[in-house]
Amino acid sequence: MADRVTVIGWDGSPLTAAARSALGAATLVAGAAHHLSLPEVPRGAERIRLGSVALAARRIAAHRGTAVVLADGDPGFFGVVRTLRAPEFGLEVEVVPAVSSVAAAFARAGMPWDDAHVVVAHPRTLRRAVNVCRAHTKVAVLTSPGAGPAELGLLLEGVHRTFVICEELGTDREQVSVVTSDKAADHTWRDPNVVIVIGGPGGGAESGGWIAGRDPATGPRGWTLPGETYGVLGEGESDLLRAAQLARLGPRTGDLVWDIGCGGGAFAVEAARAGAAVIAVDRDPAACARTEAAARRLGVQLHIVHGTAPHALENLPEPDVVRVGGGGAAVVSAVADRRPQRIVTHAATRDAAELVGRDLTEHGYDVECALLQSVELDTRAWTETERSVAFLLSGVLPVRAG
Repeated sequence: MADRVTVIGWDGSPLTAAARSALGAATLVAGAAHHLSLPEVPRGAERIRLGSVALAARRIAAHRGTAVVLADGDPGFFGVVRTLRAPEFGLEVEVVPAVSSVAAAFARAGMPWDDAHVVVAHPRTLRRAVNVCRAHTKVAVLTSPGAGPAELGLLLEGVHRTFVICEELGTDREQVSVVTSDKAADHTWRDPNVVIVIGGPGGGAESGGWIAGRDPATGPRGWTLPGETYGVLGEGESDLLRAAQLARLGPRTGDLVWDIGCGGGAFAVEAARAGAAVIAVDRDPAACARTEAAARRLGVQLHIVHGTAPHALENLPEPDVVRVGGGGAAVVSAVADRRPQRIVTHAATRDAAELVGRDLTEHGYDVECALLQSVELDTRAWTETERSVAFLLSGVLPVRAG
């Protein structure tokens, strides 16, 4: 095992005395090509071109001597330190940090970033990174080949955002460009780069907070809000049913939620309050307007589509979870064809519930159904004021091994 492993962050600035001292004593140095060409790297040291960090860690673990790993920015922030500290390698690691590429990008843009979300986009995580950009007004995206500014812009179709694209930070080829998201695919961008994604209603507001990222305490308290918060609500939008639907779907940051038949916007807004990206669909322009107004009033981002399902769903990006608030069995069947992880809907009669349940089962979903009854009471006289009954159906795709 290496006697000592020092991880040095590099941001283009002159190396610190601690970093120069560690490099001077190194018998093995791992890093990217621009790191290995630094004049401080000892000529006699073994050099490893850093591709797979896990492979490099195995070679370091087998090395007898002093090892140094060079990495861009802060190596403890979405960097190599996590892999190097994995138990299977048994390495004792010291870290000499530098300014992270995210901090540098926001500095170049002259913007605070304590209120920003930070996501990593690889080809396998790109869709979830895009969903965070849909749901939030300030996001920094650490990109990778195949998951860069062009791909972000293409997947954000229909959602206007501004991109601040910082290429090759800390080098003499550094460049900062500002483009709209729909223009990002028109250019070829150099790696590595960081994309700051800004926009949406309220995106320009800046205020100090107490927690990094989105403040979870913003807005009224409660997973579901009283119906009067939204004004006019339709059939199937009762507080109890909405709470049960949210519980079954469990929308979260990185998800894309479809709300089909969004009505007054209550479910769509509350899914967005949970951190998910939401596309709300309704054939009634008045319902779309009410949903947009509710989103603006409660400070969340929604993409609203005026159209009739299932045809309005054809060109929408793939959802993680879906609420079908209107359209019946035909719409549920069209949604199931898209294979979201979870689907919830409701029915007014047992026959309608059985029809939807059979269709979900035929599509391979595990189906649950519950009869929900809620009775509202006037607590001044303890008399009944309103009663609602609905069959709540949920379908979950089974998790398949391998």
